[in-house]
Amino acid sequence: TSNMAKQKQTQSKNRPRTYARNRAAVSRRGYEKVVETDGAYFLKLVICVLLGTFWIKFAIPLSWNGFIFNALPIGLFVGLLLVHKYEGIQFDRKIWYAVLIVVTIISYFLPAGIII
Repeated sequence: TSNMAKQKQTQSKNRPRTYARNRAAVSRRGYEKVVETDGAYFLKLVICVLLGTFWIKFAIPLSWNGFIFNALPIGLFVGLLLVHKYEGIQFDRKIWYAVLIVVTIISYFLPAGIII
């Protein structure tokens, strides 16, 4: 029995320790453990809001196949491309898409944009 106790002690001593730097970037459930600073998140939010408010409005509405266009949401299209390209986590992309669309819809009714 004393040999078994010694073997257990040596086995526990030989196990590598798990420090924070050695931990995996992916959890057991498959979620990525990405930590984003508050400043980076706030910068992304400001850029999303600014892009959502960028419209090109026409002084004379355009007509195409019976549809009348008063404005084009250029910032929305650019924002969708940027979010798709630079945001790696799908859940975060959905949040940024929602922010862009809501800000774009709200800013349509505001006097914001470039009038051509």
